[in-house]
Amino acid sequence: MILHLDTHVVVYLYAGERWRFPSRALTALDHARLVYSPIVELEVQYLHETGRITAGPTEIFPYLADRVGLAPDDTPYVVVARVARTLSWTRDPFDRLITAAASASNQPLLTRDKTIHHHYPAALWSDQPV
Repeated sequence: MILHLDTHVVVYLYAGERWRFPSRALTALDHARLVYSPIVELEVQYLHETGRITAGPTEIFPYLADRVGLAPDDTPYVVVARVARTLSWTRDPFDRLITAAASASNQPLLTRDKTIHHHYPAALWSDQPV
């Protein structure tokens, strides 16, 4: 299974905070090929610039590529943008593009975001089957 990761999931993994994940999410993380939308890199950069996290994308993504095999999703941006146009349930461009990347290839997205869960049936966390 390929599993897309939301930004907070990437940050938790980098910080070694596996305790934040419910058991079903941990099972998914341990048994899937992990990918992220390239927009996650930009959101990580914003979080770093605003001081919400101490490491930036140049530290986080190579580290996770080495440790857990995390790789960027290769869905063409034009496809992701087309899908994102249909996701009118959010005004957050990061959530829209991250969800669109997973949706474009009909793959699950690991996120705790309740709004995404409400609108994207393939979102995973504690209350979703793996």
